[in-house]
Amino acid sequence: MIDLTYRPRRLRTTAAMRDLVRETTLDVTDLIYPMFVVAGTGIREEISSLPGQYHLSVDEAVKVAKEAHQLGIRGVEIFGEPTYKDELGSSAWDMSQPVQQAIQAIRQEVPELIVVGDVCLCQYTNHGHCGCIEHHEILNDETLPLLVKVAVSQARAGAHIVAPSDMMDGRVAAIREGLDAANFKNVSIMSYAAKYASAYYGPFRDAVHSAPQFGDRKSYQMDPANRYEAMREIEGDIAEGADIIMIKPALSYLDVVREARDRYNYPLAVYNVSGEYAMVKTAAQANLINEKQLVLETLLSMKRAGAKIIITYHALDVARWLQA
Repeated sequence: MIDLTYRPRRLRTTAAMRDLVRETTLDVTDLIYPMFVVAGTGIREEISSLPGQYHLSVDEAVKVAKEAHQLGIRGVEIFGEPTYKDELGSSAWDMSQPVQQAIQAIRQEVPELIVVGDVCLCQYTNHGHCGCIEHHEILNDETLPLLVKVAVSQARAGAHIVAPSDMMDGRVAAIREGLDAANFKNVSIMSYAAKYASAYYGPFRDAVHSAPQFGDRKSYQMDPANRYEAMREIEGDIAEGADIIMIKPALSYLDVVREARDRYNYPLAVYNVSGEYAMVKTAAQANLINEKQLVLETLLSMKRAGAKIIITYHALDVARWLQA
């Protein structure tokens, strides 16, 4: 005789019942929207590798930031293309450049919105790497003071959070010390604590023209095969003063997200990266998927794995869908 004492289908009978017992929810307040800013005015040019995403001049970025805020999104992260590049990436801390100008303008026009600055050098160097170089070697300790300059410049522009994505050893401690010394003690650090050397970054590198001119980034970004190392990276960044820890990419690393959630009682972010976004958009354009259902399921999986913050190019669409 079949024992049907436990009938899980009883709790799936109606939409209301499923809502009542749902274990994980996705909310618009979980989202951060990344934006790409460029010099000029009145510019809104679609990025071919990221359908639905745009290169925005500062004035247009402010409009998008206002839209994000009106939709209930709590934060935006600013990436940008500088007007010049050099060996050290000095445009990364130039207050006249699009990133700093956009941070300042958004803070002024949308003061309730959290603004995150990406702290790295790859978009600003003429070699495309995230640090100083010598004989094709990426130098760690010599890079740290430059990252501090970037973080302080973004804090000076008005960033609430700076997010070092370079993966240099000791960067969080250096940035925390630099921010505190510059009297930005309340600016938070969201560390790309476990950032993998991933093939999912291709469209982003196209969007900001940051592909390395030689070699690759495997000497500083993490090996995709390593899980325990990610825990050591996270633990080290927490010890150095990170306020929020991040795992990037998100979708192929949900096991790492789950383990980090179980181990560390810290705010946990994931980055739903450009390659993940572009694959969904390409499949949707070919009518192979239901875009809305797939995106919501994907982001829900990140929440279920333990993330609280999701940085995603889908954010505006998701905010509209959740309100519908």
